[in-house]
Amino acid sequence: MDDGQLDVDPAAAALLIADQFPHWAGLDVRRVDSDGTVNLIYRLGETYSLRFPLNVAESEELALTLAAEHSAMNAFAGVSTVPSPTPVAVGAPGPGYPQQWSVHTWVQGEVATPTAHASSAVLARDVAALLRALRSTDTQGATFSGAGRGGDLRDSDDWMEVCFRESEGLLPVSQLRALWREFRELPPSGPDRMTHGDLTPANLLVDGERLVGIIDTGGFGPADPALDLVVAWHLFDSPAREVLRDELAIGEGEAARGGLGVPTVDGAGLVLPRVESGHERPRAQQSRADRRGVGPVTVIRPCGSGRGTRRRHRSLTGRSPLRQGAARSAARR
Repeated sequence: MDDGQLDVDPAAAALLIADQFPHWAGLDVRRVDSDGTVNLIYRLGETYSLRFPLNVAESEELALTLAAEHSAMNAFAGVSTVPSPTPVAVGAPGPGYPQQWSVHTWVQGEVATPTAHASSAVLARDVAALLRALRSTDTQGATFSGAGRGGDLRDSDDWMEVCFRESEGLLPVSQLRALWREFRELPPSGPDRMTHGDLTPANLLVDGERLVGIIDTGGFGPADPALDLVVAWHLFDSPAREVLRDELAIGEGEAARGGLGVPTVDGAGLVLPRVESGHERPRAQQSRADRRGVGPVTVIRPCGSGRGTRRRHRSLTGRSPLRQGAARSAARR
């Protein structure tokens, strides 16, 4: 938790439930460990989760954000091949917490990891089935209208410059700059399709090798379809990526834009150092780094979590959900 962010202790969370939703007052309230920087998460019994935004926001802005996010979550759940969280209620400010918060359903499953699932063709096929379902969903005329991932890659030039500058001495920056000069000129891979928007391993829930749930679905909306291929190079090794590519019949243009077959495509966004923080590299990042021969370094987030990842789109609600940052464990359920 960063300085200036909100907090709510277990007793306050339980009191908010008892005051506003007395029918849940007897359920156990327990905090969920998370690397998240957007929401503080509690389990409520075995069926629900409580999400308390960590960052202070104007009440009207937060209400619109939650409404848009909840609409996107419901839309995603309606087309997903596996369970995903849905909103149940919105809580009001109260003792111990000064702004709106929300109650969602809890989705069971273990978080996918590159260590356990990199070579899983079974999981790659399940992910492909999910992406087919999302891509076949009618955008209802909505289009991506933001900047960064999901749109014109050149919109991320400023943020990539930050990544390059802060990664000097940690990564082969000159090579990464050359790669970026090539990547930023790649054309769109096709018409906008409905996408999850942050399909990293931390948002995939599995049982063994089978995909059993998807979380963090509040950004469901139209974008370049290659956006969701982030899962390929975050999670899978080369053979499993080829399974995903074959299942989706991905052409050369989309493969290039999505990073399939380019093992260093995420290198430029691998780290944004802040050495004085003392935080360790998140496990998913370290696994990717290990596979690329990059040793341990001190980081707080991937460069992809910066402003270049925010995506705005004319969603089904006409509003714009806030994009969340780096991969943040199963607590975002």
